[in-house]
Amino acid sequence: VVLSLNRKLLNANGFYGLDEQQFLGLSLIVGIVLSVIIVDLMFITNRPTNKTITYGLFTFVIGLCLPYILLEQKIAKRKIALQQELPDVLDLLTVSVEAGLGFDGALVKLSEKMKGQMVDEFNRMLQEIRIGVSRKDALRALAERCDVQDISLFTGALIQADQLGVSIAKVLRIQSVDMREKRKQRAEEQGMKAPIKMLFPLVFFIFPALLIVLLGPAVLQIFSIFANK
Repeated sequence: VVLSLNRKLLNANGFYGLDEQQFLGLSLIVGIVLSVIIVDLMFITNRPTNKTITYGLFTFVIGLCLPYILLEQKIAKRKIALQQELPDVLDLLTVSVEAGLGFDGALVKLSEKMKGQMVDEFNRMLQEIRIGVSRKDALRALAERCDVQDISLFTGALIQADQLGVSIAKVLRIQSVDMREKRKQRAEEQGMKAPIKMLFPLVFFIFPALLIVLLGPAVLQIFSIFANK
């Protein structure tokens, strides 16, 4: 459990600076506080003891799960941001490398020109390389921290290119085009889902109001006719 939690905290880029032990302690405290509040309210309102215990235990479980839910939401938002930022970051890296900079120099230029979570991850990778971590290990650590398929594919391609001696500029160009195409496809996919997502609000909120506006006067006239008879 601790290993899984540690990985989730890594994917979320931290949770208010807490480590795994502190996060578990926070979950326990939230569960206890919420359950105590509910139990006190139940006693004040003279609820039956069995219901008080049941609601207290139920609230305790909710309190335990609440920090995990917030952590999962942070991970999901971060993954979306990383996925959206990746094509633009790769474009700048590609241009920098093709202009004659080395990969490390391109990372420095990236940190100067752009901001964002993807840029922060590349900055962290650059710092790891500067303290002696091999580029291969730094790229693998980057993929593990982000846990995004597109980033894993990109880092895998760079590692393979480094091992085979292939030009990094060429690999970056291919990956940049590929990631931009994938982002375009995801946008088109979301656009195709929009009519389906709009169906339920239309059926439950807009159509009833339209029916009332259109048929209301007719219904009132019918009632008045039958009332006069």
